[in-house]
Amino acid sequence: MVTTSRIDDARAGLLDDPGEGLSFGLEEADETLATMVAAQAEERPRDRELITQRLGLDGERPETLTLMGARYGWSRDRVRQLYTRAVGQMVRRVQATGHPDTAIFAERYPVGWLDERLVRTLLAEIYATDSDIAAQDLAYLRLRLAGHALIDAKRLAGFVFQRIAGWQQRGRWHLPTARHAEPVAGQLIPLLRRVEWAQGDPAALPDTPVPTVDSGDDARGSVFAEKLGRETTFDTALEARLLRMLDEGEQVAEFIERPAAVDYRLDGAERTHYPTVAARLTDGRVLLADVVPVARLAVHGNRVKLEAARAWAHERGWGWLVFTGSQLGEEDLRRHTVDARHENILRNRLAAGPIAWPEFRRYVDETGMDMLGFTALTLRHGWRWERGPFRLEREV
Repeated sequence: MVTTSRIDDARAGLLDDPGEGLSFGLEEADETLATMVAAQAEERPRDRELITQRLGLDGERPETLTLMGARYGWSRDRVRQLYTRAVGQMVRRVQATGHPDTAIFAERYPVGWLDERLVRTLLAEIYATDSDIAAQDLAYLRLRLAGHALIDAKRLAGFVFQRIAGWQQRGRWHLPTARHAEPVAGQLIPLLRRVEWAQGDPAALPDTPVPTVDSGDDARGSVFAEKLGRETTFDTALEARLLRMLDEGEQVAEFIERPAAVDYRLDGAERTHYPTVAARLTDGRVLLADVVPVARLAVHGNRVKLEAARAWAHERGWGWLVFTGSQLGEEDLRRHTVDARHENILRNRLAAGPIAWPEFRRYVDETGMDMLGFTALTLRHGWRWERGPFRLEREV
């Protein structure tokens, strides 16, 4: 897990590595949530989409209330109302039936912990999974399922929200005082070594960002970028960190956020992805960069989305980069060493068909496989990993 004593500094754009947050503990908690959501959906099918999309249980970034409202034709307040009702009913059902077992939440967020420790733990998880947009909702639900009283869960979730809102407002790197001491701009150099460059002359950057229905949602942070000469918005701490590197990097001549709307298909459904940023370097090369945390890099929905963005970038002669926020990039993970015996066990088992969470959890307990190794194997072999609920299978 990200070092909790440094989480506030991490949110200011420092060097904490989200790769440290790779843990099957959080996966187990989210799988328990997925079981609850499935039970809720038996009576109210729409609630599955509301809760999953809002909290990012499928492994993709949580969605803003504004975006969800636009999809369903509702106001932002109406989405909030329906989501809150769905979660309330779900929690009451779990409390009444005792199913599923919520011990994993009690272990992760004990009632006996001090407020500060709980808030830092929740913030560390949010940072590692790039889920700032739904931070307050995630914190509240996890605390309630851990056994915290309603008023305490609301209070602590409010503290989480205040911390995030605070760093978003302070996230201005054009202060009139001395520049920040940490070498943020220098972090760009190793990132550029990870870029997958295309052939041919690169197309020019667009003049303006692509507008989205939720570009003005108040869940976003805002910062003045010197190279843009204007305010820019960001969804998460990881996005802010990348934008800051580009703004301060001597190798970057200019950049533009949300440079394109990339259409793609996921399991037959038409979707649109808005890559994080595109930048033109001082040597004339152009790259497209997307932010996906290392903990979610191997999730199937993210893989499909990233591949569509990669193809779009290369068609324009642009390089392609996935910013994980970690010292570990995608190729580093693919090369990560995993015990060959454990790898063969999983490969042979997948040859017989998909694996659900209970069986996979037993495999983890028996082999000692960690989340980093699992991510590496999933990327290396092109397996299809779905979350909310968990399902692992070989791609056909």
